[in-house]
Amino acid sequence: MSQGSLPGFDLAIPTDRLYLAVFPDVAYAARFETFAAKHLAARRMEGQPVEASRLHLTLFHLGDYTGLPPGLTAQAAEALSRLEAEPFTIQFDQIGSFNNRGGHGDFVLAANHGNDALRALHRQLAQHLNAAALNQHTKGSFTPHMTLAYNKPAVPFQPIEPVIWPAHEVVLIHSLLGKTRHIRVADKKME
Repeated sequence: MSQGSLPGFDLAIPTDRLYLAVFPDVAYAARFETFAAKHLAARRMEGQPVEASRLHLTLFHLGDYTGLPPGLTAQAAEALSRLEAEPFTIQFDQIGSFNNRGGHGDFVLAANHGNDALRALHRQLAQHLNAAALNQHTKGSFTPHMTLAYNKPAVPFQPIEPVIWPAHEVVLIHSLLGKTRHIRVADKKME
């Protein structure tokens, strides 16, 4: 949860985000960035796609904060360390917009079908987060997706030829909000 402020004081502006994600390797990330640029141009959407190094699939958003709460990173890293999974592939089969805000949204790749191994990994990680007293972050639905560009004109989802990529590790990231800086805190290789 975000920290608030006392009555009469301005609300604290979040500066830090913590999340667990799967990142494509460097070669796949570069392909995704090129793929995104092509699809943005085809839809006449101006601007650049998300940089290759920042493309990821979020498994769990662990909150936005003004300074990370004491112990949170250690709890999340401990939960991640308990993960037991083998490498698998992730498949996206749709492209379109999420988070429609006033006719704009995030342009994403999404998965409508499949991804049983990804969903099993998500369930297992939820169990470990719950055991680490982080169950407030495991509620809600899981819609596998990768954001290709932010705040673009909203477009409906369309099926695409499946885009398949290998997942080899889960990473705990501390993101410095507004600075496009992601700090790798912990990771768990799938073997």
